[in-house]
Amino acid sequence: MSSDTPEPAPLTESATLRLIGVGRVLQQRFEAELAKLGLTMRHLGALGHLSRHPDMSYSDLARRSRVTSQSMNATVRTLEEMGAVQRSLEGHGRAARLEITDKGRELLDGARQAASSVDSALATELGHDELANLLASISRLTLLDRPPQP
Repeated sequence: MSSDTPEPAPLTESATLRLIGVGRVLQQRFEAELAKLGLTMRHLGALGHLSRHPDMSYSDLARRSRVTSQSMNATVRTLEEMGAVQRSLEGHGRAARLEITDKGRELLDGARQAASSVDSALATELGHDELANLLASISRLTLLDRPPQP
């Protein structure tokens, strides 16, 4: 740099940037655990929605997952091939409904265990009390998901 060019200001500590960075690391770890089950985050999201809201249609599931119907169709097709989801009530003017199978519930249980594995690594690093405090803080931060108030 020439002496005429000012030095860029150093980045200050940012909670937002730190949370994004840590979130990415945790997501990568969790995705690696899910991959052992043959799942992706999108598969897990679809299974989770279907487990809480049985008999959803493709379009309902796509809306809840914030993806296109075409993308969700591919995700569901993969889950069907895995035996995790089955279609029902298709035809005769009725939209196909989706149901999670026993295999799908087993995969959800495996995903919960995968999350516990990543959580255990966090507990080892932070300690149980600090992890409990972090969870309490994160719970309060879910308020950020609400629309801004005027």
